[in-house]
Amino acid sequence: MRTLRRRLLGLLLIAVMVGGVALSIALYDKAFTPVVTVKLQADKIGNQLIKQSDVKVRGLIVGSVQDIVATDKGAELTLALQPESAKLIPENVSARFLPKTLFGERFVSLEIPKDPSAKTLSNGDVIPQDRTSNAVELEQAFSHLMPVLQAVQPQKLSATLTAISTALQGRGDQLGDTLSQLGTYIGELNPHEPELQHNLKALAEFSDHLKDAAPDLVQSLDNLSTTTRTVVDERQNLSNLYGSLTQASVDLQTFLQNNKDNIISLVDTARPTAELLAKYAPEYPCVISQMAKNVPLIDQALGKGTNQPGLHATIEIIVPRAPYQAGKEEPRFDDKRGPRCYDIKDIPKPFPSEPPDGAFKDGTLHQAAPKSAGEGLNPAKFKADAAGNGGSGGDLAYSTAEQGFLADLLGPQLGMTAADVPGWSSLLVGPLYRGAEVTVK
Repeated sequence: MRTLRRRLLGLLLIAVMVGGVALSIALYDKAFTPVVTVKLQADKIGNQLIKQSDVKVRGLIVGSVQDIVATDKGAELTLALQPESAKLIPENVSARFLPKTLFGERFVSLEIPKDPSAKTLSNGDVIPQDRTSNAVELEQAFSHLMPVLQAVQPQKLSATLTAISTALQGRGDQLGDTLSQLGTYIGELNPHEPELQHNLKALAEFSDHLKDAAPDLVQSLDNLSTTTRTVVDERQNLSNLYGSLTQASVDLQTFLQNNKDNIISLVDTARPTAELLAKYAPEYPCVISQMAKNVPLIDQALGKGTNQPGLHATIEIIVPRAPYQAGKEEPRFDDKRGPRCYDIKDIPKPFPSEPPDGAFKDGTLHQAAPKSAGEGLNPAKFKADAAGNGGSGGDLAYSTAEQGFLADLLGPQLGMTAADVPGWSSLLVGPLYRGAEVTVK
């Protein structure tokens, strides 16, 4: 009997426990609570809406989701509304699915229209999903937000937001001032909005040009990589070069320190010369160009490319000015005409003894010569063959006849008679005149 009694008590305990669990489930499902049951048809509800989710009207809980059934067109929800609340909800309400928090589950929000119906909800009524533009945009925004939230890992985002909240705690005034200043800056930026738009358009055009130049840029970067590899390969040589440059820099520094006074003195002394060279700098290109043009003529005069090397020239001896007059002519430089260059194409032939714009002002008197170079001279004496022989034949080199001939040529140039010309003058100018054709004016 005692064993049977214990068994019965055990069964009774199990029955009580099962009954308690069943009662708890029934209470959770509100099986003993009077409700108004309505249907909600939706195309999609998402994973965040589950059974027992709240049903709200303007933020107040008026019921819960009793059941969710999938259909061909989406889903059908059974809503259990509180009878006292259902009496206040118009029949033409619509429903939206909104999240409780950024990462929380959704709830059903019943939206009361602008023109509510006088009739209220009752058992068996069907509530449609809100299809207004605002509701559709809000639904799309939440749909697009979910992949982002899944990608950023909500737990990490929550930790980040918590850290930001902790950092901003107690700094509300500073944050407010910052936002106020930001508003001021934005207000000042508004008048410049057209310029900003123009700059953004220009930036877009620049980006297009940069896109077109991208292949060349990539090629340049590839070439740069080659240069970089070369530098890496030659790093030891570069290191040696840097060491040599360092030593050279030290030597140069020592030299400059030891000779700084001399260098300063040299620069100061050379300044007048440099200023003079700078003054006449405009004529350098012309002079150098004419020198270059005269190279072929000089080669021709020296017999280049012929079987007769040597000077081939016609020397004309003229009397350009009167002899020196003591007391009237003193050497000086009064020519202040500055840089100039003459075009050799326009110079008459024979070549003049003075520049086209006048003689140099060197202190001498420029006047007619007292006599001509050909006065009292035998024209036959001015002829010589290529071998340096006179017209009468025989070797006249360094002879008395040649000395007399040269004295007749040089006398008028030196402002003296032929008898006063030194005898050694033939040693200086004889080789120059010998074998050449001389014209005396």
